[in-house]
Amino acid sequence: MSEDRRTGGARTEVAGARRIVVKVGSSSLTTAAGGIDPERLHRLVDAVAAVHRGGTEVVLVSSGAIAAGLAPLGLKRRPKGLAAQQAAASVGQGLLVAQYTAALAAHAITTGQVLLTVDDVTRRSHYRNAHQTFAKLLELGVLPIVNENDTVATQEIRFGDNDRLAALVAHLVHADLLVLLSDVDGLYDGNPALPGTSLVTDVRTDDDLAGIEIGSPGAAGVGTGGMVTKVEAARIATGAGIPVVLTSAPNAAAALGGADVGTLFHATGRRRPTRLLWLRHATDAKGSLHLDAGAVRAVLGRRASLLAAGVTGASGAFHAGDPVDLVGPDGAAVARGLVNFDAEEIPRLAGRSSGDLAAELGAEYEREVVHRDDLVLL
Repeated sequence: MSEDRRTGGARTEVAGARRIVVKVGSSSLTTAAGGIDPERLHRLVDAVAAVHRGGTEVVLVSSGAIAAGLAPLGLKRRPKGLAAQQAAASVGQGLLVAQYTAALAAHAITTGQVLLTVDDVTRRSHYRNAHQTFAKLLELGVLPIVNENDTVATQEIRFGDNDRLAALVAHLVHADLLVLLSDVDGLYDGNPALPGTSLVTDVRTDDDLAGIEIGSPGAAGVGTGGMVTKVEAARIATGAGIPVVLTSAPNAAAALGGADVGTLFHATGRRRPTRLLWLRHATDAKGSLHLDAGAVRAVLGRRASLLAAGVTGASGAFHAGDPVDLVGPDGAAVARGLVNFDAEEIPRLAGRSSGDLAAELGAEYEREVVHRDDLVLL
């Protein structure tokens, strides 16, 4: 493809945003040796401070805690083990925030640190508290700096990367815009290092992504994201009504000002419960529940809860509260939900009515296997 997929027009939805979530990755903040680059950090802060002075509220989701902890621990590269990563994050998080605090203080901006886990955006009580905390910080003129709580998060419940975290935070704080800053200046229709590829300037639907080789998740060096996770984060945010700009960190000032840089993913949907966004876009199923044809029709057609009567079996090792796929008779996953029972309990529940289960096993077995409020269609 030799021409940009350009639709033209001013980015009014970007320039008019009054609350913005900005996400920056480790690769955009670090030196070749893997430590935090003060010059890169200060350039980012200058760009963020400029829009903050103009009255726009900004939430900064920043990777880099693990990278900041490498040098003090004498590590030459990002460790692979979870415990070592958590140790590096524990050392580096304070150092990273200290650099941001000092740099933003030069612009008379007060910062606040917010460390999140999956529970904070999926469990109702945690979500409400996190929302209220952000609301108060922004009301007080504070610029929150957000990261996943790497020190305590386990491999099984991590957000997986800060791109998706940023998309969920954008939804949590009711942002008008999400800006994803990377080490590439946008989404290309091929490998940007090769001749003949072009920048995709606008993405309005998934049709605009047809034929584009996005690549594989993960990256060498200190980061954990990749173009796959950035596109997925854009889908999460735009599906919730939030436009997304994807560009490089050096373009931060231009992007925040509404300039035609990088790739603009246009909003495609409306707000929805954050835990459902997470369930659809940021989870891996721990197992499967097998449904009969009637249960599939009820779940898909009537958006009904899944009852034990419609379950024919289960596979995988899951526990109550885990995400599981709901699979029809043809083997295709039709939905994903948070299951209310452990895997080993399913065989004695399958195919039985709620009344029978309550009479034999007790009232706690009368509840849904997956409640419709904890279920998304695939």
